[in-house]
Amino acid sequence: MSERLFQAGCPPVTLAAAILAVLFLFSCTDTAVNLDDEYLIRVRERVVTVSDFNKAFEFTKSAYPHNLPQDSVLLKEARVRMLNQMIEELLVLQRAAELKIVLTEPEVAQAIANIKTDYPEGVFEQMLLEYAVSYSFWEKRLKVRLMMEKVVEREVHRNITLTPEEIAKFYKENYEGKQPVSGQDAEKAQHINRLIVQRLRRQKAEEAYQLWIKNLKGKYTVDINQSQWKRLTGL
Repeated sequence: MSERLFQAGCPPVTLAAAILAVLFLFSCTDTAVNLDDEYLIRVRERVVTVSDFNKAFEFTKSAYPHNLPQDSVLLKEARVRMLNQMIEELLVLQRAAELKIVLTEPEVAQAIANIKTDYPEGVFEQMLLEYAVSYSFWEKRLKVRLMMEKVVEREVHRNITLTPEEIAKFYKENYEGKQPVSGQDAEKAQHINRLIVQRLRRQKAEEAYQLWIKNLKGKYTVDINQSQWKRLTGL
Protein backbone atom coordinates (compact mmCIF):
# COMPACT_ATOMS: atom_id res chain seq x y z
CA MET A 1 0.00 0.00 0.00
CA SER A 2 1.35 3.35 -0.90
CA GLU A 3 2.62 5.79 1.66
CA ARG A 4 -0.33 8.01 0.78
CA LEU A 5 -2.60 5.63 2.64
CA PHE A 6 -0.76 6.38 5.85
CA GLN A 7 -0.02 10.09 5.60
CA ALA A 8 -2.31 13.07 5.55
CA GLY A 9 -1.08 16.13 3.73
CA CYS A 10 2.01 14.43 2.33
CA PRO A 11 3.97 16.29 -0.39
CA PRO A 12 3.17 15.59 -4.05
CA VAL A 13 4.94 12.55 -5.45
CA THR A 14 6.78 12.65 -8.74
CA LEU A 15 4.70 12.18 -11.86
CA ALA A 16 6.34 8.86 -12.68
CA ALA A 17 5.70 7.62 -9.16
CA ALA A 18 2.10 8.75 -9.36
CA ILE A 19 1.63 6.83 -12.58
CA LEU A 20 3.22 3.74 -11.08
CA ALA A 21 1.13 3.98 -7.93
CA VAL A 22 -2.09 4.17 -9.90
CA LEU A 23 -1.21 1.38 -12.28
CA PHE A 24 -0.39 -0.93 -9.39
CA LEU A 25 -4.09 -0.73 -8.56
CA PHE A 26 -5.45 -2.77 -11.38
CA SER A 27 -8.77 -3.46 -13.09
CA CYS A 28 -10.23 -5.46 -10.23
CA THR A 29 -13.63 -3.80 -10.30
CA ASP A 30 -14.61 -5.60 -13.49
CA THR A 31 -16.81 -8.58 -12.71
CA ALA A 32 -16.61 -10.41 -16.02
CA VAL A 33 -13.79 -12.77 -16.93
CA ASN A 34 -12.85 -13.57 -20.51
CA LEU A 35 -13.34 -17.23 -21.22
CA ASP A 36 -9.87 -17.45 -22.77
CA ASP A 37 -8.16 -15.86 -19.76
CA GLU A 38 -7.82 -17.77 -16.47
CA TYR A 39 -8.39 -15.96 -13.20
CA LEU A 40 -5.42 -15.62 -10.86
CA ILE A 41 -7.09 -14.04 -7.80
CA ARG A 42 -10.75 -13.94 -6.92
CA VAL A 43 -12.59 -12.28 -4.03
CA ARG A 44 -16.29 -12.97 -4.49
CA GLU A 45 -17.21 -11.50 -7.89
CA ARG A 46 -14.02 -9.46 -8.23
CA VAL A 47 -11.11 -10.94 -10.12
CA VAL A 48 -7.57 -10.35 -11.34
CA THR A 49 -6.78 -12.45 -14.39
CA VAL A 50 -3.43 -13.90 -15.37
CA SER A 51 -3.36 -11.39 -18.19
CA ASP A 52 -4.04 -8.50 -15.78
CA PHE A 53 -1.21 -9.65 -13.54
CA ASN A 54 1.29 -10.03 -16.37
CA LYS A 55 0.52 -6.59 -17.80
CA ALA A 56 0.88 -4.92 -14.41
CA PHE A 57 4.03 -6.79 -13.57
CA GLU A 58 5.75 -6.01 -16.86
CA PHE A 59 5.04 -2.35 -16.31
CA THR A 60 6.20 -2.25 -12.70
CA LYS A 61 9.45 -4.02 -13.54
CA SER A 62 10.53 -0.74 -15.14
CA ALA A 63 10.62 0.79 -11.65
CA TYR A 64 13.51 -1.45 -10.63
CA PRO A 65 17.02 0.05 -10.97
CA HIS A 66 18.25 -3.00 -12.86
CA ASN A 67 16.83 -5.76 -15.02
CA LEU A 68 15.45 -8.73 -13.16
CA PRO A 69 16.84 -11.91 -14.71
CA GLN A 70 14.40 -14.72 -15.36
CA ASP A 71 14.15 -17.33 -12.57
CA SER A 72 16.01 -15.01 -10.17
CA VAL A 73 15.10 -14.79 -6.50
CA LEU A 74 14.44 -11.05 -6.88
CA LEU A 75 12.02 -11.68 -9.73
CA LYS A 76 10.05 -14.21 -7.71
CA GLU A 77 9.96 -11.91 -4.70
CA ALA A 78 8.69 -9.06 -6.89
CA ARG A 79 5.89 -11.28 -8.19
CA VAL A 80 4.90 -12.25 -4.66
CA ARG A 81 4.76 -8.58 -3.65
CA MET A 82 2.56 -7.84 -6.65
CA LEU A 83 0.27 -10.74 -5.79
CA ASN A 84 -0.13 -9.56 -2.20
CA GLN A 85 -0.79 -6.01 -3.34
CA MET A 86 -3.51 -7.11 -5.72
CA ILE A 87 -5.10 -9.26 -3.03
CA GLU A 88 -5.25 -6.24 -0.74
CA GLU A 89 -6.82 -4.18 -3.48
CA LEU A 90 -9.58 -6.71 -4.06
CA LEU A 91 -10.29 -6.94 -0.34
CA VAL A 92 -10.53 -3.17 0.10
CA LEU A 93 -12.74 -2.74 -2.96
CA GLN A 94 -15.03 -5.48 -1.74
CA ARG A 95 -15.29 -3.69 1.59
CA ALA A 96 -16.06 -0.42 -0.22
CA ALA A 97 -18.96 -2.10 -2.02
CA GLU A 98 -20.30 -3.48 1.26
CA LEU A 99 -20.12 -0.06 2.92
CA LYS A 100 -21.66 1.59 -0.17
CA ILE A 101 -18.83 4.11 -0.33
CA VAL A 102 -18.92 6.20 -3.50
CA LEU A 103 -16.39 8.41 -5.25
CA THR A 104 -17.63 11.72 -6.65
CA GLU A 105 -16.51 13.36 -9.86
CA PRO A 106 -15.35 16.54 -8.03
CA GLU A 107 -13.08 14.35 -5.87
CA VAL A 108 -11.58 12.80 -9.00
CA ALA A 109 -11.16 16.16 -10.72
CA GLN A 110 -9.39 17.61 -7.66
CA ALA A 111 -7.02 14.64 -7.44
CA ILE A 112 -6.10 14.98 -11.12
CA ALA A 113 -5.51 18.71 -10.72
CA ASN A 114 -3.26 18.08 -7.70
CA ILE A 115 -1.14 15.59 -9.66
CA LYS A 116 -0.73 17.94 -12.61
CA THR A 117 -0.05 21.09 -10.57
CA ASP A 118 3.76 21.08 -10.63
CA TYR A 119 4.21 20.10 -14.27
CA PRO A 120 4.23 22.25 -17.40
CA GLU A 121 1.36 21.89 -19.81
CA GLY A 122 1.58 18.74 -21.89
CA VAL A 123 4.26 17.03 -19.76
CA PHE A 124 1.77 14.80 -17.98
CA GLU A 125 0.29 13.51 -21.22
CA GLN A 126 3.77 12.99 -22.64
CA MET A 127 4.72 10.85 -19.67
CA LEU A 128 1.68 8.67 -20.24
CA LEU A 129 2.73 8.21 -23.85
CA GLU A 130 6.23 7.19 -22.81
CA TYR A 131 4.74 4.54 -20.53
CA ALA A 132 2.31 3.47 -23.30
CA VAL A 133 -0.66 4.21 -21.06
CA SER A 134 -3.87 5.82 -22.32
CA TYR A 135 -5.27 8.72 -20.33
CA SER A 136 -8.64 7.02 -19.92
CA PHE A 137 -6.97 3.90 -18.52
CA TRP A 138 -4.85 5.98 -16.11
CA GLU A 139 -7.91 7.90 -14.93
CA LYS A 140 -9.83 4.68 -14.34
CA ARG A 141 -7.00 3.30 -12.21
CA LEU A 142 -6.74 6.60 -10.34
CA LYS A 143 -10.39 6.22 -9.34
CA VAL A 144 -9.60 2.79 -7.92
CA ARG A 145 -6.75 4.20 -5.84
CA LEU A 146 -8.89 7.10 -4.60
CA MET A 147 -11.63 4.68 -3.61
CA MET A 148 -9.13 2.62 -1.62
CA GLU A 149 -7.82 5.70 0.16
CA LYS A 150 -11.37 6.70 1.00
CA VAL A 151 -12.14 3.32 2.52
CA VAL A 152 -8.91 3.24 4.53
CA GLU A 153 -9.57 6.76 5.83
CA ARG A 154 -12.99 5.71 7.08
CA GLU A 155 -12.09 2.28 8.40
CA VAL A 156 -8.57 2.89 9.76
CA HIS A 157 -7.49 6.51 10.08
CA ARG A 158 -10.61 7.77 11.85
CA ASN A 159 -10.08 5.25 14.59
CA ILE A 160 -6.49 6.26 15.36
CA THR A 161 -6.14 8.01 18.71
CA LEU A 162 -3.04 9.11 20.61
CA THR A 163 -2.89 9.28 24.39
CA PRO A 164 -0.51 11.52 26.37
CA GLU A 165 1.07 8.35 27.77
CA GLU A 166 1.80 7.01 24.28
CA ILE A 167 3.33 10.31 23.20
CA ALA A 168 5.51 10.49 26.31
CA LYS A 169 6.67 6.89 25.83
CA PHE A 170 7.46 7.50 22.16
CA TYR A 171 9.47 10.61 23.06
CA LYS A 172 11.44 8.74 25.70
CA GLU A 173 12.26 5.86 23.33
CA ASN A 174 13.12 7.94 20.28
CA TYR A 175 14.08 11.49 21.26
CA GLU A 176 15.07 11.77 24.90
CA GLY A 177 18.76 12.58 25.20
CA LYS A 178 19.14 12.84 21.41
CA GLN A 179 17.49 16.18 20.76
CA PRO A 180 18.38 18.57 23.62
CA VAL A 181 15.92 21.41 23.80
CA SER A 182 16.26 24.40 26.10
CA GLY A 183 13.20 25.77 27.83
CA GLN A 184 13.52 28.95 25.79
CA ASP A 185 13.59 27.20 22.42
CA ALA A 186 9.82 26.90 22.07
CA GLU A 187 9.86 26.71 18.27
CA LYS A 188 12.21 23.73 18.27
CA ALA A 189 10.16 22.02 20.97
CA GLN A 190 6.98 22.47 18.95
CA HIS A 191 8.72 21.07 15.87
CA ILE A 192 9.78 17.95 17.77
CA ASN A 193 6.27 17.55 19.17
CA ARG A 194 4.84 17.66 15.66
CA LEU A 195 7.34 15.06 14.50
CA ILE A 196 6.46 12.80 17.40
CA VAL A 197 2.75 13.02 16.68
CA GLN A 198 3.26 12.44 12.94
CA ARG A 199 5.57 9.44 13.42
CA LEU A 200 3.46 7.87 16.13
CA ARG A 201 0.24 8.34 14.18
CA ARG A 202 1.86 6.84 11.07
CA GLN A 203 3.17 3.88 13.07
CA LYS A 204 -0.22 3.22 14.65
CA ALA A 205 -1.97 3.60 11.27
CA GLU A 206 0.35 1.04 9.65
CA GLU A 207 -0.23 -1.42 12.48
CA ALA A 208 -3.99 -0.84 12.38
CA TYR A 209 -4.03 -1.23 8.59
CA GLN A 210 -2.28 -4.61 8.73
CA LEU A 211 -4.73 -5.84 11.38
CA TRP A 212 -7.65 -4.51 9.33
CA ILE A 213 -6.45 -6.32 6.20
CA LYS A 214 -6.03 -9.51 8.22
CA ASN A 215 -9.62 -9.20 9.38
CA LEU A 216 -10.81 -8.65 5.81
CA LYS A 217 -9.04 -11.85 4.78
CA GLY A 218 -11.03 -13.62 7.45
CA LYS A 219 -14.25 -11.98 6.25
CA TYR A 220 -13.84 -12.52 2.50
CA THR A 221 -12.46 -15.70 0.96
CA VAL A 222 -9.38 -15.09 -1.20
CA ASP A 223 -9.20 -17.66 -3.99
CA ILE A 224 -5.78 -17.98 -5.68
CA ASN A 225 -5.52 -20.11 -8.79
CA GLN A 226 -2.61 -22.24 -7.60
CA SER A 227 -1.96 -23.92 -10.95
CA GLN A 228 -1.65 -20.56 -12.72
CA TRP A 229 0.44 -19.10 -9.91
CA LYS A 230 2.82 -22.03 -10.08
CA ARG A 231 3.08 -21.60 -13.84
CA LEU A 232 3.94 -17.92 -13.39
CA THR A 233 6.49 -18.31 -10.62
CA GLY A 234 7.51 -21.94 -10.31
CA LEU A 235 6.64 -21.68 -6.61
